[in-house]
Amino acid sequence: MPSEFTITRQVEFHETDMAGIMHFANFFKWMECCEAALYRSLDLPLVSFVPGQVVGWPRVNAGCQYFAPLRFNDTATVKLYVKKIGTRSLTYVFQFHKGATLAAQGEVTVVCVTADAAGDMVAQPIPSAVRDLLQVAPESTWTVA
Repeated sequence: MPSEFTITRQVEFHETDMAGIMHFANFFKWMECCEAALYRSLDLPLVSFVPGQVVGWPRVNAGCQYFAPLRFNDTATVKLYVKKIGTRSLTYVFQFHKGATLAAQGEVTVVCVTADAAGDMVAQPIPSAVRDLLQVAPESTWTVA
């Protein structure tokens, strides 16, 4: 059962500002890319449109701290850690590394939802198909010293 997952990405020109530094908003996009890759690796749908089943994982909290710049053409690893598994929510910590340098650390909390009869989102317990495939990462793996 994974408690962490890693992808590698290269900073593209369109992801940078006029100084050639990756724009802060793109860290959030990379977090979502890492989350989607985790779900693909587990052969689970990130979004389902099947009536009565999970329709998604909307974000209820997101943040990021920046420590060092990522620049155009830099290669970075994005590591996802499962911080918390609640009844209806998951919290992930993401670390962005350029070599041994921690460039940024983000955190995202998502809630498991389905659609009610009117099509509105309603929180629901995390399905066992997801819960059984994840475990919480030890705090020591993602805590910044």
